[in-house]
Amino acid sequence: MADLLRLLLKLSEKAANVARVCRQEAHLFQLLVQEKTGDDKNKKFVQDFKTLADVVIQEMIRHDVVAEFPEMGSFIRGEESNTFVNGLGETVTVTVCHKEKDTADLLAKVLDKDHKAASLLAQAIHQDPEAIKADTEHVFIPVEPSELGIWIDPIDATSQYIEGREEVLEEGCLSPSGLHCALVLIGVYFRSTGEPVMGIINQPFYHKDPQSRRWRGKLYWGVTCYGHNVCSLPKPKAGAEWCPSVVLSSSEKKEVKKALCSLCGSEKLMYASGAGYKMLCVILGLADAYVLSEGSTFKWDSCAPHVLLRTFGGGVVNLNKCLQADCGTESKNTELTYHQPSDEHIGAERWANHGGLVAYRDRTQLCSIISALKVQLNGKQKW
Repeated sequence: MADLLRLLLKLSEKAANVARVCRQEAHLFQLLVQEKTGDDKNKKFVQDFKTLADVVIQEMIRHDVVAEFPEMGSFIRGEESNTFVNGLGETVTVTVCHKEKDTADLLAKVLDKDHKAASLLAQAIHQDPEAIKADTEHVFIPVEPSELGIWIDPIDATSQYIEGREEVLEEGCLSPSGLHCALVLIGVYFRSTGEPVMGIINQPFYHKDPQSRRWRGKLYWGVTCYGHNVCSLPKPKAGAEWCPSVVLSSSEKKEVKKALCSLCGSEKLMYASGAGYKMLCVILGLADAYVLSEGSTFKWDSCAPHVLLRTFGGGVVNLNKCLQADCGTESKNTELTYHQPSDEHIGAERWANHGGLVAYRDRTQLCSIISALKVQLNGKQKW
């Protein structure tokens, strides 16, 4: 387990480097955007993008994990298809090759024979990052890699990544949008039960050096398994139980906003971009909970943050299941799991978190939120 954790930490930093390289070259970045269509399109957005950065990050992680743990190969999943259509209409299957030159040659096919851009990407993919400072030596859990699966979100909040606004992060404050909302998310779960057991969140655009104009990131990780809870962060102080702060999407339903406003007050309702970033805000104590009434997030969005919340005694629950259950019901009946697709849907929707979700740190606050939503619901079955 510790070996897998160390590998994934390293790969998250390699992924962050790829994301940064793609933004540093304006010419390169213009080549990397392709609109998603059909079953792979997230229905929440009018425009949703698949970038080559997403694909190469996902395939890089898959390649390097399989090299060390081949038994995991069939259980490494991500947001993106690894097919890409270039300007000539040719469909190219993107993979990471053993040699940097071979990877560059393959990427050049995607990039309409732009060998300079392909070489920049291949170099970032094959270059080892600087040593990761993470105290993982004490992490020992008797779990075999053959028991585990992996979810990868190569760049969460892709729209923020593409737009690229460079907001200044204020210490202790939630920011509604900007490049810092883009995250690399790697979550590990039990194949048998779907329980999340290991989570890594890499924030590639955490701080920009004013002199070099280079970005550096920040790394968060956690492990929860068989009663062992280890996290790179200390548990944040809990807010007032009777008045939790809640982060939402700006497009959230007015009924949800009204219910939460009556519970928290309008000053305690905040808005931010990116599902992963909103859950990170809860992890960091910038908000007490994240509420989403729609099934517009996916397993790759929630798996990694879910682990860090579990190390604090919190979690991520299915909102509709909570609304239909008593607040005292065991959390395992409503907690999200990660091993089974929905048979009622096709494409990416098979792995959506249908029913909405609530990410929380404190179960008492979760009960307050669910109770307030039930009052506003007025006896209806679903939002």
